[in-house]
Amino acid sequence: MQTNYFAAIDLKSFYAAVECIDRGLDMFSTPLVVCDESRGDGTIVLAVSPCLRNKGVPSRLRKYELPKDEDIIFAKPRMGRYLEVSAKFNALLLDYVGDDDLHIYSVDECFINLGPYLKMYQTSPRTLVKTILTDIYETFGLVASAGIGPNMFLAKVAMDIEAKHAPDNIATWTYADVESKLWPITPLSKLWGIASGYERKLNNLGIMCVGDLAAYPKAKLKHHFGVMGVQLWEHAHGIDQTNIREKYTPTSTSLSQGQTLFRDYTKKEAQLLIREMNDDLARRLRARKCQAAGVSISVIYADRSKKADGGSLTLMRPSTHNNELYEAIMNIYAKKIKNLPIRGLYISYTNLSEHTHYQFDLFSNHEQKLSELSLYAMIDKIKYKYGLNSLMRASSLCSASNARKRHDEIGGHAR
Repeated sequence: MQTNYFAAIDLKSFYAAVECIDRGLDMFSTPLVVCDESRGDGTIVLAVSPCLRNKGVPSRLRKYELPKDEDIIFAKPRMGRYLEVSAKFNALLLDYVGDDDLHIYSVDECFINLGPYLKMYQTSPRTLVKTILTDIYETFGLVASAGIGPNMFLAKVAMDIEAKHAPDNIATWTYADVESKLWPITPLSKLWGIASGYERKLNNLGIMCVGDLAAYPKAKLKHHFGVMGVQLWEHAHGIDQTNIREKYTPTSTSLSQGQTLFRDYTKKEAQLLIREMNDDLARRLRARKCQAAGVSISVIYADRSKKADGGSLTLMRPSTHNNELYEAIMNIYAKKIKNLPIRGLYISYTNLSEHTHYQFDLFSNHEQKLSELSLYAMIDKIKYKYGLNSLMRASSLCSASNARKRHDEIGGHAR
């Protein structure tokens, strides 16, 4: 008898739905898109209402690709509002299950371990999920879809492939459905976990659908893709060993920050942006009580036919010092980056370790270094208490600067 039941829940057209609800509009009859139209025709549309989705408008496109014959409402992204609603949505779910049995996958999607609660509620997986979806709608006005399965993978695929088109927005898959429902899926990129890059590589091996993937020798997939190949084979057979109660602890030894620019910057102008990004990243580094032993930078040129440039550098000793980290990045920048218009900047600190002390060298002014580190610590405290724009470099007033604007955004969009 099956005892493991998982649900994957997704809020339909979440950003667009929130904008419609806040305006008192019906998302199924209102042609609304979440897009900052002030950024020009090339700006990305973050979400479209179900009304437009039902007319064939994709969920991800650029403004100039929107249909011209629709009287579309443009809603400027409000990331703070979406995070607020998402937090309330997650709190509602915790009325039904414990924290250990809830996995937040994204701002509008989650997984729930249903198994431990079926006896307590004396109900079936489908009835419990339907109760949760009804509560979500009655509380927030949001429509959600859900997939139910014996593991997280099958629940997610059931939601993506079937539930979003089901009359009650719920689909249940079991291991018995693998051959009839999972294996026919094509193209492969429709399957959770397979991006376009992997799809091309699999297609080159003659693997066009999930059934082909299931039939391909496991050892050969491991040879081509390593541990990912084993996971692909297991997923193709409906196998997922993930334990929702084993919470992921990040093991990353790097910190990074990047931005896509809305105009061309000269190589000289971009130095100011790198300085600002470095200040923000150094503050985050110190907040984590870490130090960096390496830095890297990558630059995207305005002319996309030009290959991105960049490089990395190992420091003589780990550091948390803004200027030391910036000078290392600029060392790469001066040597590796061409004098061409720039549209993207990405910097990283690498080989992070716990910061317990500062290591001086024989040639530095130790008193000056200590004074600067104390200054950075004080600036960090002020920014933490009063906000990132409370204390800025004078260069933030320059026309090329965008630090103040970035600090007022979440994920590159207005709060």
